[in-house]
Amino acid sequence: MRRAWTHAAGGIVRILRDGVIARALLLLALPSAAYADDAPADAPPQTFAVHGQATFTLQGTPAFPAPYDGANSLTPDQLRETIDVTLFAGVRPWRGAEIWINPEIDQGFGLSNTLGVAGFPSAEAYKVGKADPYFKLPRLFLRQTIDLGGDGAAVAAAQNQLAGRQSANRLVLTLGKFSVVDVFDTNSYAHDPRGDVLNWALVDAGSFDYAANSWGYTFGGAFELYEQDWTLRSGLFDLSKQPNQPSLETGFQQYQIVSEVEHRQTIGGHPGAIRLGGYFTRGDLALLQTMIAFYDANGFIPASNAQFRRMNDHGGGYLNVEQEVAKNVGVYARASASDGKTESDDFTDIDRSLALGTTVSGAAWHRADDKAGIAGVVNAISRQRQIFLADGGLGTLVGDGQLPHPGDEWITEAWYQFGVFGHFTATFDYQFIVNPAYNRDRGPVHVFGLRLHAGF
Repeated sequence: MRRAWTHAAGGIVRILRDGVIARALLLLALPSAAYADDAPADAPPQTFAVHGQATFTLQGTPAFPAPYDGANSLTPDQLRETIDVTLFAGVRPWRGAEIWINPEIDQGFGLSNTLGVAGFPSAEAYKVGKADPYFKLPRLFLRQTIDLGGDGAAVAAAQNQLAGRQSANRLVLTLGKFSVVDVFDTNSYAHDPRGDVLNWALVDAGSFDYAANSWGYTFGGAFELYEQDWTLRSGLFDLSKQPNQPSLETGFQQYQIVSEVEHRQTIGGHPGAIRLGGYFTRGDLALLQTMIAFYDANGFIPASNAQFRRMNDHGGGYLNVEQEVAKNVGVYARASASDGKTESDDFTDIDRSLALGTTVSGAAWHRADDKAGIAGVVNAISRQRQIFLADGGLGTLVGDGQLPHPGDEWITEAWYQFGVFGHFTATFDYQFIVNPAYNRDRGPVHVFGLRLHAGF
């Protein structure tokens, strides 16, 4: 563990030495008053804004039973950190339109280089890790809102959202580079690893294998049609050139279609929503059965799935529910499933998932800037994926080299977020993982985490 602490501390020292966070936060904080949050209701629409955020996470796991390891195994006794600093700059070029750009600086690694658990413990950790700070551009998109009538309501200023007004009935078009889950599978209580749960299978539906590069972003377009309490969404998105890779496909030769219907309801004066979604992927993907047949004939599966890839279909769906049940108390649930017949494309190795959780605002104990939550998720894979992993195959995140005793992956996450001062929060996080990577021979695993976040 001493070596792990030294590795993590070295990354922090490099960041502080280079002054990346200090300079970025200063630049982000200066224009943060571009539009006052308490602007009057009849104020003109906001024409431009600049916001920012910085997030630091530290996660560690002590020793746990691990009788054998594979190329994608979670390693005991380690500590890893990640840091990201993001600028959110937006402008309104014409009525109803917003253009946003989100340049970002990242550094750090997830546990075991973001490998070893299908429901990975940190959604702040990407599939690409680096010891030194590096630049990326996650989002550059146009959003056009067309009012279709109905009651009007104020829209608050926020990251990637200009303040103004909008009608209850409207059409929203989004085009450019962004994340599929910016539009689909959202949830008020479990969707932001910088402000609530951290686990991958809790911030998003576990089996929602959405189109993305290694950082979770892609090119595409989506429309949202709002009609009173209902919303219909659909979008077309680009896949990565190869599964789990940084580069995106060109010309939409590989693509994904996502659709979702949402209903918003009020129960006993408490708001909630139900979302039902599905996706269809046409991509260069390897069939699990093909790779299993190769193993049966040759006694091994190659480390790369590239030679087995052909144009194949892949799909699945999800149910996403959120409901405030009392003042300051909300509950949520997600259930999802995929066909389980191809290698995972751009998210993680989960074919079925069920998640339940609750979030409580600190206002209940007179600390309005605090939040606390507890959630659990169970992830499972198809019989074909079990055989593939048992034969030594490697998934997107998992692969212990063998799987003689498969079992569902069970994860519990508990967290408490302290409002320290202003826009700065500190969160203590704990996750308990049973059968990591669906392997009953390894674990259970305790993951302890710290998250520091500042947003403007």
